[in-house]
Amino acid sequence: MSNNTEQNTQDPARNTAAANAKQKSTLREYTEAIVIALVLALLIRTFIVQAFKIPSGSMEDTLLIGDHLLVTKFSYGIHIPNEIPFAGIRFFPDVLLFQEVPERGDIIVFKYPMDETKDFIKRVIALPGEKLELRHQQVYINGQRLEEPYVHHTEPPSLEPVPERDDLGPLLIPDGHVFVMGDNRENSHDSRKWGFLDLDKVRGKAQWIYWSWNGDRGSVRFDRIGLSVYDHEHTGAELPQP
Repeated sequence: MSNNTEQNTQDPARNTAAANAKQKSTLREYTEAIVIALVLALLIRTFIVQAFKIPSGSMEDTLLIGDHLLVTKFSYGIHIPNEIPFAGIRFFPDVLLFQEVPERGDIIVFKYPMDETKDFIKRVIALPGEKLELRHQQVYINGQRLEEPYVHHTEPPSLEPVPERDDLGPLLIPDGHVFVMGDNRENSHDSRKWGFLDLDKVRGKAQWIYWSWNGDRGSVRFDRIGLSVYDHEHTGAELPQP
């Protein structure tokens, strides 16, 4: 009789201990899953793909204010940032492995040279070693006129030269740099203002629109969701064939 009483007394304690152990095990599993998910998300964001939002009209009509893009981080090599994630604190320069030069016409995201805490997005116009010149809004590369079907002009060419905006150069693009411009030519703060872009500042290549919000109308642009940024009719800057 006493043995049964003792066993009945011990069972609740054992049951409580078992329940606590199971609860701790479940909590540990959730914690491990969350940590692994955060680490994977950080690795994907750092090395594979990152989301960016278009805040201005400098790339219209190719990219609109409110477009949300996915940018591939490995398109031009492996970029290992030496900074505390989300804090922007850097200890020494980033490490770049297998670096490649973007192609003409690529739309790239890069650290704004005047303030590296900001990201800019522009189109690559001229490559290292090329000579660039602007004449009355028209781009010339090594003396040949560049075909740019994607360009959007809000003002016609002036009868008089307009330095930087419509007329520039000729300029020789130095090694390790490119010349970038926005598609909305009269409303873009780009290489015409602040100079050549160091390839070390490039973060990745814009690829797809995964979401697009029209703030003026308060509605979703469903027709843009899922598009490649190169799906539009204005793609591919080309030099005329000789």
